[in-house]
Amino acid sequence: MKAIQPIRRDHLKSMDMHDKGITTAAVCVYPSRVADAAKALKAANSSLPVASVATGFPAGQTHLKTRLEEVRLAVADGASEIDIVINRTLALTGHWEALYDEIRQFREACGEAHMKTILAVGELANFTNVYKASLVSMMAGSDFIKTSTGKESVNATYPVAIVMVRAIRDYFLRTGHKVGFKPAGGIRTAQESVVWLALMKEELGDEWLSPHLFRLGASSLLADIERQIYHHVTGRYPAYQELPMA
Repeated sequence: MKAIQPIRRDHLKSMDMHDKGITTAAVCVYPSRVADAAKALKAANSSLPVASVATGFPAGQTHLKTRLEEVRLAVADGASEIDIVINRTLALTGHWEALYDEIRQFREACGEAHMKTILAVGELANFTNVYKASLVSMMAGSDFIKTSTGKESVNATYPVAIVMVRAIRDYFLRTGHKVGFKPAGGIRTAQESVVWLALMKEELGDEWLSPHLFRLGASSLLADIERQIYHHVTGRYPAYQELPMA
């Protein structure tokens, strides 16, 4: 319900934004809760997509058959977006073809579902690995590449983001195919989100400022956005307990 109505309606109304259809881009759950989320959204007459993490999130260290079946089950239960994690061992040991083959199998298991590939950049050791992992993920059919699971000690950072978005730009210039970008983990303030928007505009252009090509991991961020809107409307900041699910 928070994903469907992330900001208080009376506050949106005071800014004449109540009829703009503001929601989150998706609601992300573990595979075992996809059916519950899909049922709840259907009951609320909402078309909000259900996204599910899969492939042994966050470590990705289960058997390949298990990871593939997890994707298939999430899609069967109603997930229209799947967030996979790459096998970092393959990236760190330079087995790029094997990594491509795994991601390609995940792409096939997703079917029509939108696939975001999480690189877990904090575990890839250097920028070269980040760049190569970005290209391999895109070549294997990813709709988005995503920085982090949010569980690593280092998550979304600007230097790594520049490497990833320039890989997206290089891939687009070579193929004409647009791939989306999602920074996630450690983005906590509305002010930071503006910097990420500026980075996308400068590096990839205005087309990448829309939800079909740019997302922000908003687990922590949403509460601050809501606080800033609250302050804009009322002239004061709320305590966190005044915000639902903050």
